[in-house]
Amino acid sequence: MSAAPQPITGLQTDALRERFAAVAMRSAPSPQLVLESGRGVTVRDVDGREYLDFLSGIAVNALGHAHPVVVEALSAQATRLIHVSNYFSTPQYIAFAERLVRLSGFGESGRVYAANSGAEAIEAAVKLARLTGRPRVLAFEGGFHGRTMGALAVTGKPALQSPFAPMLPGVEHLPTSLEALEAALARDGGDKVAAVILEPIKGEAGVVPLPDGFLREARRLTRVHGTLLIVDEIQTGAGRTGTWFAFQHELGPDDLPDAITVAKGIGGGVPVGALVTRGAASELFTLGHHGSTFGGNPLATGVADAVLHEIERADLLSAALERGEQVREGILSIASPLVTEVRGRGLLIGIGLAEAVAARVVAEALQRGLIINAATESSIRLAPPLIIDENDVDRFLTLFAASLEASQP
Repeated sequence: MSAAPQPITGLQTDALRERFAAVAMRSAPSPQLVLESGRGVTVRDVDGREYLDFLSGIAVNALGHAHPVVVEALSAQATRLIHVSNYFSTPQYIAFAERLVRLSGFGESGRVYAANSGAEAIEAAVKLARLTGRPRVLAFEGGFHGRTMGALAVTGKPALQSPFAPMLPGVEHLPTSLEALEAALARDGGDKVAAVILEPIKGEAGVVPLPDGFLREARRLTRVHGTLLIVDEIQTGAGRTGTWFAFQHELGPDDLPDAITVAKGIGGGVPVGALVTRGAASELFTLGHHGSTFGGNPLATGVADAVLHEIERADLLSAALERGEQVREGILSIASPLVTEVRGRGLLIGIGLAEAVAARVVAEALQRGLIINAATESSIRLAPPLIIDENDVDRFLTLFAASLEASQP
């Protein structure tokens, strides 16, 4: 294996990196690229280089870059009304909430709290759980739910938590096993757990799906104990896995979760999130319990409603399944000794590597004009726009194969 590639450089890139370093908080890493524009599945940096974007802003740009639907919704709403505060409402928020309730299948009891991000949606979910009066919340090792204090408390990554300890009390992180879940729910008389919070696919852990049947059994167990089941669909929602929400692959209309959190792809790049509840969970928040100055603003919710409408109109759920299968089969056909496993559903894909060279693969890919992500030291994450076509898949496979070859020890 040759020496690792050097960071992407250029007159504009280097100058802007220096400016970034002078003003950005130390929590932000030096940017791999400084991007200036994008269209469809490609982006361009400030020095004019073009890249195939197979990360989509971490599963955010569901319709790619500068999609006409997003541009039109943004510009049209900006000329009418951008913000009203939560003392008022708008047709855009109401339509957005109605669509989320319909797509989730939550029915007449479905209710929506609009936020500005996934972490804010999780914060709302944690507060919802507290209103049950029960002291314990169960989450899972390796899970990621955000970096604000409540969201960080349910994130199962001790390295992220330790600088900010003590965490919110009452949160327990379990191994992803039904035996561990059943034992934890039954402890202390079986009526002390407010909620189980889980991801159907652990994106930040390397795109690791729950074991087959796990979600269905978790739904059964939480019902037995009167515990809320809250499914984090922030990365898996908006059609990315081939259904509107990943829980729909396993749970039918008679065993729905009590709540889901959504964000990322539902806004197509505009910051927006939501907590969606059903049944008794919809009755927990009452007047004054929670709120947001910007949450539900007509600009964000108008765009999000337009994005979800376009995904539905263009049948991008079927496209996610079809293209996802092509990507997975293509990766396996490369027959690289580095690739040990291809995981995930639809267009949320994890690639297990035999060596801890994920960062090297990402760097080699970037040199070749491909944007992907090292979720862990030995896992690559792909989350391309739902609009990719066969030519995009072929181009990705060519670039990825070369990046794997250059990264072999």
